[in-house]
Amino acid sequence: MTIRVLLADDQALVRAGFRSLMSRTRDVVVVGEAATGDEAVRLAAADRPDVVLMDIRMPGMDGITATRRIVAGTGCRVIILTTFDTDEHVFSALAAGASGFLTKEVEPSELRRAVCAVAAGDALLSPGVTRRVVEQFALRQGPAPVARERLAGLTARELELVRLVALGLSNDDISERLTISPFTAKTHITRAIAKLRVRDRVQLVILAYESGLVRPGS
Repeated sequence: MTIRVLLADDQALVRAGFRSLMSRTRDVVVVGEAATGDEAVRLAAADRPDVVLMDIRMPGMDGITATRRIVAGTGCRVIILTTFDTDEHVFSALAAGASGFLTKEVEPSELRRAVCAVAAGDALLSPGVTRRVVEQFALRQGPAPVARERLAGLTARELELVRLVALGLSNDDISERLTISPFTAKTHITRAIAKLRVRDRVQLVILAYESGLVRPGS
C-alpha cells in the first residue's frame, strides 16, 4: 500500500528536505506541499493524504487551527513538526487531534517509521516527550469534571490500562506488569479508545491527565 503524504511548512528548504527523505522511503509518496495553514487545509481536502506533516508556526492560519480543521473535515492523520520539544503550542496541537509530534531534528529513519506507524493507525506516542508536554499542560489546568465523567463507562481493567498507557508504558510493558498477553492488552486499550470516542493513544493520554486519573509526576 502506498502512503500518501502532504508536507505543510512555510520554509521551502524544510519541505525540500522532508520531500527528499520521503522519496527514499518505499511505498511513500509526497502528494503535495503547503506553505500556509490555509493551503494545507485546502490540499488535504482535495488530495486526501494518509498523513500530513504539519508545522505549528506558519503565516495566516497556524498549524494548530489547520490540524483541527483537517482532522475534523477529512480524517487525515497529522504529525506535528516543531523546532523544540518544549514548544508551548504542542499540547494544543495534540488536543486538536494530531496523532503525535516530532522535532525537526528527527533522524531520517525515525521520521520514516513515524509516517508508516501513523498511516497504519498507530499514535506517535513518545513516552518521554509526549508525556512531558501533557504534564506541563495538566499542571496549569487541573482535573476537568467533564473528563472524569467520560471515564465512568470503563471497566476497572480498562481504567487500569488507560492509566498505564498515560504513564508511557507500551503494550509489552503492560502485558508484563499485569501478566497478560500483549494482544489482550491491545484489545482492552482498543476497546477503551472506542468507548471514550478518542482518536488514538495520544488522545487517551490527554484524557487521562484531564480527568485526574493520572497526575503530573506520577
